[in-house]
Amino acid sequence: MPVAQLTLEIRIEHAQSLKDRRQVVRSMKDQLRQGFNVSVAEMDEAVTWQSATLGVVAISRSRDYLHGLIEEVERAARRMAVEMGADLSDSFWDYVES
Repeated sequence: MPVAQLTLEIRIEHAQSLKDRRQVVRSMKDQLRQGFNVSVAEMDEAVTWQSATLGVVAISRSRDYLHGLIEEVERAARRMAVEMGADLSDSFWDYVES
């Protein structure tokens, strides 16, 4: 069964504290989970306030469905980042066959 994995690298230039960073990260995670029924986790430690990496994972019997879903999630994440004053600096996805 195919599993799609999306990695989102986010720049949060306006973050002046860990609290600012956490607000953006938590909001994006919650919105993506609720909007797309995907699993989302922060993949790095909060070493710097201005960056974060999120991992998004979805599973389905249809690889075509996963492709469309991941594209939608990526577009939504880009839009959310801009709305929060951040930037989606990089994203990449891959399939894992189980």
